[in-house]
Formats: sequence, structure tokens, C-alpha cells
Amino acid sequence: MSQRLKFLKGGWEIPQAARPEDFERMLALECRRCERTGGRFGLVVIDLGSLEGSPPLRKVDQIAHSIRAVMRETDITGRYESLETVGVILTTLNDAGQGVLEEIVVGKIREVLSAQLSTGEAARVPVSFHLFPDDDGGSRARPPERTFSPGQERTGKNKVAAGLKRTLDISGSLAALVVLSPAFLIISILIRLTSPGPVFFRQTRVGQSGRRFTFLKFRSMYADSDPQLHKRFVSSFIDGGEMQTSGVYKLTDDPRITLVGRFLRKTSLDELPQFLNVLRGDMSLVGPRPPIPYELERYSRWHLRRIQEARPGITGSWQVHGRSRTTFDEMVRMDLRYIREQSLWLDIILLLKTPLAVLRGEGAH
Repeated sequence: MSQRLKFLKGGWEIPQAARPEDFERMLALECRRCERTGGRFGLVVIDLGSLEGSPPLRKVDQIAHSIRAVMRETDITGRYESLETVGVILTTLNDAGQGVLEEIVVGKIREVLSAQLSTGEAARVPVSFHLFPDDDGGSRARPPERTFSPGQERTGKNKVAAGLKRTLDISGSLAALVVLSPAFLIISILIRLTSPGPVFFRQTRVGQSGRRFTFLKFRSMYADSDPQLHKRFVSSFIDGGEMQTSGVYKLTDDPRITLVGRFLRKTSLDELPQFLNVLRGDMSLVGPRPPIPYELERYSRWHLRRIQEARPGITGSWQVHGRSRTTFDEMVRMDLRYIREQSLWLDIILLLKTPLAVLRGEGAH
């Protein structure tokens, strides 16, 4: 029997061996559609595998078909994470609150379970309801919960690719730290001699799936500088603010930057301590740049995919091809294109192109 989900009468027919990957693909597409349009959808998960002596797959199919029959024709029914778990994507929901929607939809599913299983079994089946985006008071800054991306790291192919990428990260960062150790020493001395304060600048950044970590740079600003200037610029940049008079989308002529700091930023040498972040696993050599938490307050939901779907990096498509001469939305699109096309070969190409981009110094301030 076909492994693919079959379209039937506006819904989705589930073959006996339907793959969870097919359902996850539809779930990812619905997430992205709602991120773009500002709409919302629901997800219901029915875990039949939790029953003692899990029911045979034929019985799971029967229950899935019965659930599809009581849903709308535009809703999508499939296997969520495993063959014993049924998921239902409730597309294009109205403005009713989560409590009302959950009561109606879960009520229908409970009726199906009661008709297909014994009273005791039906009561023991977990049925969970999730809304995307949830009723969070209008916040735009919350990454989607993992419920809406359940299979990101399950396939063997993904694990092999992740292992190869991590191997490149460790070997590359170790080699860079050894080769550049004289530069570390010289830069540290220059920073200490020219302005009071620590050698390293430590800042909280947001990594993959919203995990926060301590981000390292050589200090290029005076100690205890006020971040409000950068906050105002970031808000304007993300919201589509005007290009700076210098022709770049970056804060220029920043009075907080020291004389040595200007040189470090122009040459990107202030980024060298991030090889330690790569060794610790907080970052990768190649990936989207990690945002500061207050930047997320200005993000639209589709922007969040740049931190949800990849580990942040020292360099990437934006640094090589766009840097500070692109709008924020263009930068995000470059990051998402990298995530879609990500491979070991692409990472190597971007790493080889990075030194030339640094030497050109375009967009660096």
C-alpha cells in the first residue's frame, strides 16, 4: 500500500503504513503559512500507543478514519511521531478562544474513541489540544513549541549530517584557536592597555530552539556602555527602518566604541572568541547569527525560524553575501535559504569565502 498520504474528499486518507514524516511535512507547511499570514491553526494528538498492549495498526486505522469523518473536510489527519499516534491539523480556525475550540474538538474525538474502544480504554487515551500561535497575550517573541516540529532529529540521515557538521565545528575551532593564539595574546594586551575593563565582552544571546547562552567577543566598547542606543537601532532595523547615510544597515559612528575596538570590528577580529562558543556546542562555525533577547521582542513569527531550525554560527550566507547591506527581512530569508540547503559542502564553501569577505570589509563597522 502507498506510503504517502492520499487526498480524498478534501481530507486525508491514512493508509495502513502511512509515515509520520508525511504528516510532519504538512504540519511544518501549516506553521509556515500561519507565520506568514498571521492566521492560526490547531493540532490534536491522540496517543493510542499509551494503551496497555497497544491496539493493532488496523484498529488504529479504523479510529483514524472515524476521527477524520467527524472533522471538517479541510482538516488533515495523519500519523504523529509514531504509527500508534494519530494527529489532526485543524486548518484556518476562527477567533474562538482555545478553551472553546478544545472543548468542541476533543469532545468529538472522545465520542469516536468511546464508540471504537471499551469504556475503560477510551478514558485512558490521552488527547491533547495545541493552538498555533497560542493565546499568549499577543507576544510575537515566543518560539513555537516542539509539538509543532516533532521529527526534526529523528531520521538517520539528519543524525549523520549533524554528526558531520559537529565534527567540522570541533576540528575547525580547535585549529583556529591554535593558529590564532598569538593574535589572542596581542589583542588582549591592546585592549587592557587602551581602556579599563575586561578583555572579553560577555552577552546573553538566543541559540537554537530559544536556548540562551553566554556569547563571547573581544571587548570593543568602553566598559558599562549603555545598550539603549543599540536597542533603538535594532527596533528600527527589524521594523524596516531607513538605511543609514553610510549606505549600510548598521549602527555607525557609535560613541561607545574604543579606538582599538573600531579596528577589531572593521577586521572582524572581535569575533575570534566565538570559537570557544563553538567548542562548547553553543554555536556552529556556520549558521545564522544569534540574536540578543530584546531583539526577539520585534520579531514576527516567521523570523523565529532562523533560531528555531539551526544552531547559530560565526559566519554564514549573510556575512559572506549580504552583511550590513541587506534589510532585516532579506537577512532572515538568506538564513532560511541556508537552513533549507544546509550541507557539509555548503558549510565548507562559506568558510572558504569568509576570509575574502572579511578582507573586503564591506558592511563592517
